[in-house]
Amino acid sequence: MKTVHKSAKLANVCYDIRGPIMDAAKQMEEDGHKIIKLNIGNLAVFGFDAPEEIQQDMIRNLPTSAGYSDSKGIFAARKAVMHETQRQGIKGVTLDDIYLGNGASELIVMATNALLDNGDEVLLPAPDYPLWTAAASLSGGTPVHYTCDEANGWMPDLEDIRAKITPRTKGIVVINPNNPTGALYSKELLQSIVEIAREHGLVIFADEVYDKVLYDDVVHVPMASLSTDVLTLTFNSLSKAYRSCGYRAGWLVVSGDKKPARDYIEGLNMLSNMRLCANVPGQWAVQTALGGHQSIDELVQAGGRLRVQRDLAHELITAIPGVSCVKPQAALYMFPRLDPKIYPIKDDQQFFLEVLQETKVMLVQGTGFNWPEPDHFRIVFLPHEADLREAIRRLAVFLEKARVRFGTN
Repeated sequence: MKTVHKSAKLANVCYDIRGPIMDAAKQMEEDGHKIIKLNIGNLAVFGFDAPEEIQQDMIRNLPTSAGYSDSKGIFAARKAVMHETQRQGIKGVTLDDIYLGNGASELIVMATNALLDNGDEVLLPAPDYPLWTAAASLSGGTPVHYTCDEANGWMPDLEDIRAKITPRTKGIVVINPNNPTGALYSKELLQSIVEIAREHGLVIFADEVYDKVLYDDVVHVPMASLSTDVLTLTFNSLSKAYRSCGYRAGWLVVSGDKKPARDYIEGLNMLSNMRLCANVPGQWAVQTALGGHQSIDELVQAGGRLRVQRDLAHELITAIPGVSCVKPQAALYMFPRLDPKIYPIKDDQQFFLEVLQETKVMLVQGTGFNWPEPDHFRIVFLPHEADLREAIRRLAVFLEKARVRFGTN
Protein backbone atom coordinates (compact mmCIF):
# COMPACT_ATOMS: atom_id res chain seq x y z
CA MET A 1 0.00 0.00 0.00
CA LYS A 2 1.07 3.57 -0.60
CA THR A 3 2.53 5.20 2.53
CA VAL A 4 0.47 8.09 3.87
CA HIS A 5 2.66 10.87 5.24
CA LYS A 6 1.78 13.76 7.52
CA SER A 7 1.79 17.24 6.03
CA ALA A 8 5.17 18.89 5.56
CA LYS A 9 3.69 21.86 7.45
CA LEU A 10 4.13 19.79 10.62
CA ALA A 11 7.88 19.37 10.16
CA ASN A 12 8.74 22.11 12.67
CA VAL A 13 5.73 21.68 14.94
CA CYS A 14 6.57 20.43 18.43
CA TYR A 15 4.47 20.23 21.61
CA ASP A 16 6.49 18.18 24.08
CA ILE A 17 4.19 19.00 27.02
CA ARG A 18 2.12 16.20 25.52
CA GLY A 19 4.97 14.52 23.68
CA PRO A 20 7.01 11.30 23.85
CA ILE A 21 7.45 11.43 27.64
CA MET A 22 3.69 11.61 28.12
CA ASP A 23 3.23 8.72 25.68
CA ALA A 24 5.65 6.65 27.78
CA ALA A 25 3.81 7.66 30.97
CA LYS A 26 0.48 6.53 29.51
CA GLN A 27 1.97 3.15 28.69
CA MET A 28 3.36 2.86 32.22
CA GLU A 29 -0.06 3.70 33.68
CA GLU A 30 -1.65 1.03 31.51
CA ASP A 31 0.93 -1.37 32.95
CA GLY A 32 -0.27 -0.50 36.46
CA HIS A 33 2.23 2.14 37.59
CA LYS A 34 1.15 5.31 39.42
CA ILE A 35 2.75 8.40 37.88
CA ILE A 36 3.19 11.71 39.71
CA LYS A 37 2.56 14.29 37.00
CA LEU A 38 4.49 17.53 37.21
CA ASN A 39 4.21 18.19 33.49
CA ILE A 40 0.97 20.10 32.84
CA GLY A 41 -1.09 22.84 34.51
CA ASN A 42 -4.32 20.86 34.68
CA LEU A 43 -5.64 22.29 37.96
CA ALA A 44 -8.87 20.30 38.27
CA VAL A 45 -7.09 16.94 38.50
CA PHE A 46 -5.14 18.20 41.54
CA GLY A 47 -8.21 19.21 43.51
CA PHE A 48 -8.43 22.84 42.40
CA ASP A 49 -12.15 22.86 41.61
CA ALA A 50 -13.89 25.34 39.34
CA PRO A 51 -15.89 27.88 41.40
CA GLU A 52 -19.36 26.53 42.11
CA GLU A 53 -21.12 29.63 40.79
CA ILE A 54 -19.48 29.06 37.40
CA GLN A 55 -20.65 25.46 37.35
CA GLN A 56 -24.19 26.47 38.29
CA ASP A 57 -24.38 29.15 35.60
CA MET A 58 -23.39 26.64 32.94
CA ILE A 59 -25.98 24.16 34.21
CA ARG A 60 -28.75 26.78 34.21
CA ASN A 61 -27.98 27.78 30.64
CA LEU A 62 -27.56 24.29 29.16
CA PRO A 63 -31.16 24.16 27.83
CA THR A 64 -30.44 27.16 25.58
CA SER A 65 -26.91 26.09 24.59
CA ALA A 66 -27.65 23.43 21.98
CA GLY A 67 -27.55 25.80 19.02
CA TYR A 68 -24.70 27.74 17.46
CA SER A 69 -23.96 31.16 18.92
CA ASP A 70 -22.72 34.21 17.06
CA SER A 71 -19.32 33.27 15.62
CA LYS A 72 -17.59 35.77 17.92
CA GLY A 73 -19.43 34.53 20.99
CA ILE A 74 -22.55 35.16 23.05
CA PHE A 75 -23.40 38.74 23.97
CA ALA A 76 -23.18 38.28 27.76
CA ALA A 77 -19.67 36.82 27.61
CA ARG A 78 -18.31 39.44 25.22
CA LYS A 79 -19.87 42.23 27.27
CA ALA A 80 -18.20 40.84 30.40
CA VAL A 81 -14.84 40.78 28.62
CA MET A 82 -15.41 44.35 27.43
CA HIS A 83 -16.08 45.47 31.01
CA GLU A 84 -12.91 43.67 32.10
CA THR A 85 -10.86 45.62 29.54
CA GLN A 86 -12.33 48.85 30.92
CA ARG A 87 -11.34 47.81 34.44
CA GLN A 88 -7.83 47.12 33.16
CA GLY A 89 -7.50 50.54 31.54
CA ILE A 90 -7.53 49.25 27.95
CA LYS A 91 -9.18 51.92 25.80
CA GLY A 92 -11.37 51.74 22.73
CA VAL A 93 -12.56 48.12 22.95
CA THR A 94 -16.05 47.40 21.59
CA LEU A 95 -18.03 44.18 21.44
CA ASP A 96 -16.88 43.71 17.83
CA ASP A 97 -13.25 43.61 19.00
CA ILE A 98 -13.81 40.51 21.16
CA TYR A 99 -13.68 36.88 20.02
CA LEU A 100 -14.62 33.89 22.19
CA GLY A 101 -12.74 30.67 21.50
CA ASN A 102 -12.30 27.08 22.58
CA GLY A 103 -9.65 28.16 25.05
CA ALA A 104 -6.94 30.69 24.26
CA SER A 105 -5.17 27.93 22.29
CA GLU A 106 -7.67 27.99 19.41
CA LEU A 107 -7.45 31.78 19.24
CA ILE A 108 -3.64 31.74 19.17
CA VAL A 109 -3.71 29.46 16.13
CA MET A 110 -6.44 31.60 14.54
CA ALA A 111 -4.50 34.85 15.09
CA THR A 112 -1.24 33.53 13.64
CA ASN A 113 -3.00 31.91 10.67
CA ALA A 114 -4.70 35.18 9.83
CA LEU A 115 -1.44 37.17 9.93
CA LEU A 116 1.46 35.11 8.61
CA ASP A 117 2.42 34.31 5.04
CA ASN A 118 5.12 31.82 4.13
CA GLY A 119 8.45 33.17 5.31
CA ASP A 120 7.03 35.87 7.57
CA GLU A 121 8.73 36.04 10.95
CA VAL A 122 7.31 36.38 14.44
CA LEU A 123 9.38 37.04 17.56
CA LEU A 124 8.81 34.68 20.47
CA PRO A 125 10.43 34.38 23.90
CA ALA A 126 12.92 31.65 24.75
CA PRO A 127 11.81 29.81 26.75
CA ASP A 128 8.23 29.99 25.48
CA TYR A 129 4.89 28.26 25.76
CA PRO A 130 5.50 25.92 22.82
CA LEU A 131 2.04 26.30 21.27
CA TRP A 132 3.13 29.75 20.07
CA THR A 133 6.13 28.37 18.18
CA ALA A 134 4.04 25.51 16.80
CA ALA A 135 1.25 27.87 15.68
CA ALA A 136 3.71 30.19 13.94
CA SER A 137 5.29 27.27 12.09
CA LEU A 138 1.93 25.75 11.14
CA SER A 139 0.85 29.13 9.76
CA GLY A 140 3.79 29.07 7.36
CA GLY A 141 5.72 31.63 9.38
CA THR A 142 9.21 31.42 10.84
CA PRO A 143 9.49 31.57 14.64
CA VAL A 144 12.45 33.65 15.79
CA HIS A 145 13.24 33.39 19.49
CA TYR A 146 14.49 36.29 21.57
CA THR A 147 16.32 35.54 24.81
CA CYS A 148 14.86 35.91 28.26
CA ASP A 149 17.76 36.46 30.65
CA GLU A 150 17.81 34.05 33.59
CA ALA A 151 20.44 36.16 35.37
CA ASN A 152 17.99 39.08 35.20
CA GLY A 153 15.00 37.18 36.58
CA TRP A 154 14.03 35.82 33.13
CA MET A 155 13.31 39.31 31.75
CA PRO A 156 13.26 39.69 27.93
CA ASP A 157 16.53 41.02 26.52
CA LEU A 158 15.53 44.21 24.69
CA GLU A 159 18.76 44.38 22.70
CA ASP A 160 18.28 40.81 21.53
CA ILE A 161 14.73 41.68 20.43
CA ARG A 162 16.00 44.65 18.42
CA ALA A 163 18.80 42.60 16.87
CA LYS A 164 16.40 39.96 15.59
CA ILE A 165 13.94 42.24 13.80
CA THR A 166 14.12 41.99 10.00
CA PRO A 167 11.96 43.29 7.14
CA ARG A 168 10.01 39.99 7.41
CA THR A 169 9.12 40.44 11.10
CA LYS A 170 5.37 40.97 11.52
CA GLY A 171 4.70 40.43 15.20
CA ILE A 172 6.09 39.89 18.68
CA VAL A 173 4.71 37.53 21.33
CA VAL A 174 4.90 38.58 24.98
CA ILE A 175 3.89 35.94 27.55
CA ASN A 176 3.30 37.79 30.82
CA PRO A 177 3.11 36.29 33.39
CA ASN A 178 5.45 33.87 31.73
CA ASN A 179 5.02 30.17 31.18
CA PRO A 180 7.36 28.32 31.90
CA THR A 181 9.45 30.63 34.13
CA GLY A 182 6.79 32.30 36.29
CA ALA A 183 8.39 35.71 35.61
CA LEU A 184 6.31 38.89 35.77
CA TYR A 185 7.36 41.89 33.67
CA SER A 186 7.51 45.48 34.91
CA LYS A 187 5.57 48.34 33.37
CA GLU A 188 8.83 49.94 32.22
CA LEU A 189 9.95 46.78 30.40
CA LEU A 190 6.57 46.40 28.72
CA GLN A 191 6.61 50.04 27.65
CA SER A 192 10.00 49.45 26.02
CA ILE A 193 8.60 46.49 24.05
CA VAL A 194 5.61 48.59 23.00
CA GLU A 195 8.01 51.26 21.74
CA ILE A 196 9.95 48.68 19.70
CA ALA A 197 6.68 47.41 18.20
CA ARG A 198 5.63 50.97 17.39
CA GLU A 199 8.96 51.75 15.74
CA HIS A 200 8.89 48.66 13.53
CA GLY A 201 5.15 48.35 12.88
CA LEU A 202 4.81 45.04 14.70
CA VAL A 203 1.60 43.44 15.97
CA ILE A 204 1.81 42.62 19.67
CA PHE A 205 0.42 39.26 20.80
CA ALA A 206 -0.03 39.53 24.58
CA ASP A 207 -0.58 36.15 26.24
CA GLU A 208 -1.91 37.06 29.71
CA VAL A 209 -3.60 33.84 30.77
CA TYR A 210 -1.98 33.94 34.24
CA ASP A 211 -2.70 37.63 34.93
CA LYS A 212 -4.50 36.86 38.20
CA VAL A 213 -2.16 34.10 39.44
CA LEU A 214 0.22 36.44 41.27
CA TYR A 215 2.31 36.03 44.44
CA ASP A 216 3.95 38.33 46.98
CA ASP A 217 1.62 41.28 46.23
CA VAL A 218 3.07 41.87 42.75
CA VAL A 219 0.90 43.72 40.21
CA HIS A 220 0.25 42.70 36.61
CA VAL A 221 0.17 45.45 33.96
CA PRO A 222 -2.01 44.62 30.91
CA MET A 223 0.11 45.32 27.85
CA ALA A 224 -2.80 46.73 25.87
CA SER A 225 -3.26 49.44 28.52
CA LEU A 226 0.09 50.99 27.54
CA SER A 227 -0.85 52.27 24.07
CA THR A 228 -3.81 53.31 21.96
CA ASP A 229 -1.94 53.19 18.65
CA VAL A 230 -0.03 49.86 18.59
CA LEU A 231 -2.20 46.98 17.38
CA THR A 232 -2.37 44.56 20.31
CA LEU A 233 -4.10 41.20 20.54
CA THR A 234 -4.62 40.07 24.13
CA PHE A 235 -5.36 36.42 24.98
CA ASN A 236 -6.94 35.12 28.18
CA SER A 237 -9.14 32.29 29.38
CA LEU A 238 -10.95 30.58 32.24
CA SER A 239 -8.46 27.71 32.32
CA LYS A 240 -6.09 28.89 35.06
CA ALA A 241 -7.41 31.62 37.38
CA TYR A 242 -10.85 29.96 37.29
CA ARG A 243 -9.61 26.33 37.26
CA SER A 244 -11.82 25.51 34.27
CA CYS A 245 -9.43 24.00 31.70
CA GLY A 246 -11.97 21.54 30.36
CA TYR A 247 -14.65 24.16 29.73
CA ARG A 248 -12.52 25.44 26.81
CA ALA A 249 -13.52 29.07 27.19
CA GLY A 250 -11.03 31.73 26.16
CA TRP A 251 -11.13 35.17 24.60
CA LEU A 252 -9.15 37.42 22.28
CA VAL A 253 -9.33 41.21 22.47
CA VAL A 254 -8.17 43.45 19.62
CA SER A 255 -7.09 46.94 20.70
CA GLY A 256 -4.94 49.82 19.49
CA ASP A 257 -5.24 51.47 16.09
CA LYS A 258 -7.46 49.13 14.09
CA LYS A 259 -7.78 51.24 10.93
CA PRO A 260 -4.53 50.03 9.29
CA ALA A 261 -5.44 46.47 10.32
CA ARG A 262 -8.84 46.24 8.63
CA ASP A 263 -7.66 43.54 6.24
CA TYR A 264 -6.11 41.50 9.07
CA ILE A 265 -9.28 41.85 11.15
CA GLU A 266 -11.29 40.68 8.14
CA GLY A 267 -9.06 37.59 8.15
CA LEU A 268 -9.79 37.02 11.85
CA ASN A 269 -13.51 37.30 11.11
CA MET A 270 -13.25 34.82 8.25
CA LEU A 271 -11.51 32.23 10.44
CA SER A 272 -13.94 32.88 13.28
CA ASN A 273 -16.88 32.28 10.95
CA MET A 274 -15.33 29.11 9.51
CA ARG A 275 -15.33 27.35 12.88
CA LEU A 276 -19.00 28.48 13.34
CA CYS A 277 -18.61 29.28 17.05
CA ALA A 278 -16.87 28.32 20.26
CA ASN A 279 -18.27 25.83 22.77
CA VAL A 280 -21.48 27.54 23.91
CA PRO A 281 -21.84 26.04 27.45
CA GLY A 282 -18.33 27.21 28.30
CA GLN A 283 -19.12 30.73 27.10
CA TRP A 284 -21.89 31.02 29.71
CA ALA A 285 -19.24 30.74 32.44
CA VAL A 286 -17.37 33.86 31.35
CA GLN A 287 -19.72 36.55 32.70
CA THR A 288 -20.01 34.88 36.09
CA ALA A 289 -16.25 34.33 36.33
CA LEU A 290 -15.19 37.86 35.46
CA GLY A 291 -17.93 39.59 37.40
CA GLY A 292 -17.97 37.47 40.54
CA HIS A 293 -15.79 36.77 43.54
CA GLN A 294 -12.16 36.21 42.50
CA SER A 295 -11.48 33.02 44.44
CA ILE A 296 -7.96 32.78 42.98
CA ASP A 297 -6.96 35.50 45.46
CA GLU A 298 -7.32 33.11 48.41
CA LEU A 299 -5.11 30.53 46.71
CA VAL A 300 -2.20 32.87 46.00
CA GLN A 301 -2.11 34.93 49.19
CA ALA A 302 0.05 34.04 52.22
CA GLY A 303 -1.19 30.67 53.52
CA GLY A 304 -3.07 29.91 50.29
CA ARG A 305 -2.49 26.51 48.73
CA LEU A 306 -0.77 27.73 45.54
CA ARG A 307 1.50 30.09 47.46
CA VAL A 308 2.44 27.38 49.99
CA GLN A 309 3.19 24.84 47.26
CA ARG A 310 5.22 27.32 45.24
CA ASP A 311 7.38 28.06 48.28
CA LEU A 312 7.72 24.38 49.13
CA ALA A 313 8.67 23.32 45.60
CA HIS A 314 11.24 26.10 45.32
CA GLU A 315 12.79 25.24 48.67
CA LEU A 316 13.03 21.53 47.88
CA ILE A 317 14.24 21.85 44.31
CA THR A 318 17.02 24.34 45.14
CA ALA A 319 18.23 22.12 47.98
CA ILE A 320 19.37 19.55 45.40
CA PRO A 321 23.10 19.95 44.59
CA GLY A 322 23.68 21.60 41.24
CA VAL A 323 20.07 22.80 40.83
CA SER A 324 19.21 26.50 40.89
CA CYS A 325 15.92 28.25 40.18
CA VAL A 326 14.61 31.80 39.86
CA LYS A 327 11.64 31.94 42.23
CA PRO A 328 8.46 32.54 40.22
CA GLN A 329 6.37 35.62 40.94
CA ALA A 330 3.34 34.31 39.08
CA ALA A 331 1.72 31.37 37.26
CA LEU A 332 1.95 27.68 38.20
CA TYR A 333 5.47 26.73 37.15
CA MET A 334 9.16 27.12 37.76
CA PHE A 335 12.04 26.50 35.36
CA PRO A 336 15.03 25.11 37.29
CA ARG A 337 18.55 24.95 35.88
CA LEU A 338 20.78 21.88 36.04
CA ASP A 339 24.38 23.07 36.27
CA PRO A 340 26.02 21.63 33.11
CA LYS A 341 29.32 21.14 34.98
CA ILE A 342 27.54 18.78 37.37
CA TYR A 343 24.95 17.36 34.94
CA PRO A 344 26.59 17.29 31.47
CA ILE A 345 23.38 16.23 29.72
CA LYS A 346 23.49 15.78 25.95
CA ASP A 347 19.85 14.90 25.26
CA ASP A 348 17.45 16.31 27.85
CA GLN A 349 14.38 14.56 26.44
CA GLN A 350 16.11 11.21 26.87
CA PHE A 351 17.31 12.27 30.33
CA PHE A 352 13.80 13.07 31.56
CA LEU A 353 12.44 9.93 29.93
CA GLU A 354 14.89 8.07 32.18
CA VAL A 355 13.66 10.15 35.13
CA LEU A 356 10.11 8.97 34.36
CA GLN A 357 11.08 5.33 33.94
CA GLU A 358 13.08 5.16 37.16
CA THR A 359 11.12 7.49 39.47
CA LYS A 360 7.55 7.45 38.06
CA VAL A 361 7.70 11.28 38.05
CA MET A 362 6.78 13.07 34.80
CA LEU A 363 8.52 16.36 33.96
CA VAL A 364 9.11 18.27 30.71
CA GLN A 365 12.62 18.99 29.46
CA GLY A 366 13.66 22.58 28.82
CA THR A 367 14.17 22.16 25.08
CA GLY A 368 10.45 21.36 24.90
CA PHE A 369 9.95 25.09 25.63
CA ASN A 370 12.37 26.09 22.86
CA TRP A 371 15.20 26.75 25.30
CA PRO A 372 18.39 26.15 23.27
CA GLU A 373 20.43 24.21 25.85
CA PRO A 374 19.69 20.83 27.54
CA ASP A 375 20.10 22.28 31.03
CA HIS A 376 16.59 23.21 32.26
CA PHE A 377 13.25 21.61 32.98
CA ARG A 378 9.79 22.79 33.97
CA ILE A 379 8.11 21.73 37.18
CA VAL A 380 4.40 22.21 37.90
CA PHE A 381 3.77 22.70 41.63
CA LEU A 382 0.06 21.77 41.60
CA PRO A 383 0.03 18.30 43.27
CA HIS A 384 -0.90 18.09 46.94
CA GLU A 385 1.98 18.71 49.34
CA ALA A 386 2.63 15.04 50.09
CA ASP A 387 2.88 14.16 46.39
CA LEU A 388 5.01 17.23 45.69
CA ARG A 389 7.45 16.28 48.47
CA GLU A 390 7.61 12.68 47.26
CA ALA A 391 8.12 13.64 43.62
CA ILE A 392 11.01 16.00 44.37
CA ARG A 393 12.52 13.45 46.80
CA ARG A 394 12.54 10.85 44.02
CA LEU A 395 14.04 13.37 41.60
CA ALA A 396 16.77 14.21 44.14
CA VAL A 397 17.66 10.51 44.47
CA PHE A 398 17.79 10.16 40.67
CA LEU A 399 20.02 13.23 40.34
CA GLU A 400 22.33 11.91 43.04
CA LYS A 401 22.79 8.72 41.00
CA ALA A 402 23.28 10.84 37.88
CA ARG A 403 26.11 12.75 39.57
CA VAL A 404 27.80 9.44 40.37
CA ARG A 405 27.31 8.32 36.78
CA PHE A 406 28.73 11.60 35.44
CA GLY A 407 31.61 11.48 37.93
CA THR A 408 30.67 14.87 39.39
CA ASN A 409 29.27 13.84 42.77
